[in-house]
Amino acid sequence: MFIKDWKKEVFTIPNLLSLFRLALIPIYVVIYLNAEAAWEYFLAAGILAVSCLTDMIDGKIARHFNMISTVGKILDPIADKATQFTLTLCLSIKYPVLRWVLVLFVIKEGFQAVAGFVNLRKGKMLPGALFAGKVCTTVLFISLILLVLIPKMPTDVVDVIALIDVVFMGISLVNYILAYFGKHTKVQNLDNE
Repeated sequence: MFIKDWKKEVFTIPNLLSLFRLALIPIYVVIYLNAEAAWEYFLAAGILAVSCLTDMIDGKIARHFNMISTVGKILDPIADKATQFTLTLCLSIKYPVLRWVLVLFVIKEGFQAVAGFVNLRKGKMLPGALFAGKVCTTVLFISLILLVLIPKMPTDVVDVIALIDVVFMGISLVNYILAYFGKHTKVQNLDNE
């Protein structure tokens, strides 16, 4: 009985799509870091687009076919964050101003990981991503994919993109701090799912 429940919890289409997104990361890194021609940058951006598409699809499948699982609630954001971190890291090699975005990203995600782990040990977790986090993720992906697609982006435009990303990440970080520790915390007991 336990093994059957375990398989039902882990081996779902949404979870497999999250694992697929994780598998795309090293492929993106190799292609982007070795890209010279425009078509290679388009290929790298295409890989990111596939990653974003599967991210949107897995949530819809999970909700529509009742495949929402605790494993999925953990695996999906890990795939998102690993992709975002890799993308930001690769781009910060080319655009030094994005190192500020990378630093804030690490702070924000580090906070979420620690707060999430502490609450998980207490049998609690956020019921899902916050709206501010979803908006931040969308803005970050769009802006960074744009930088991949246009490898000779003017410095002033890159500076504006970095500022926009930092602002949205800052707003998201504040929202997650309030969700975990604010007066109206959004953390719920796992038993109440």
